[in-house]
Amino acid sequence: MNKKELLLNEIEQVPESFLDEVLDFVHFLKTKITKERLDTAIASESTLKKDWLRPEEDEAWQTL
Repeated sequence: MNKKELLLNEIEQVPESFLDEVLDFVHFLKTKITKERLDTAIASESTLKKDWLRPEEDEAWQTL
């Protein structure tokens, strides 16, 4: 049984009264993943910006 199947099996055993909390936690995890990806993209941009803002880079892209 893979992890997804194990998780679904566990969720099936959770009392109905707790399912809102389980769903909230899943939404929290999805938001956390999105935020981490955005943070990585922002960090990459500041690092790459050093190369992007060089005059040599501007000159290389002028013909496109």
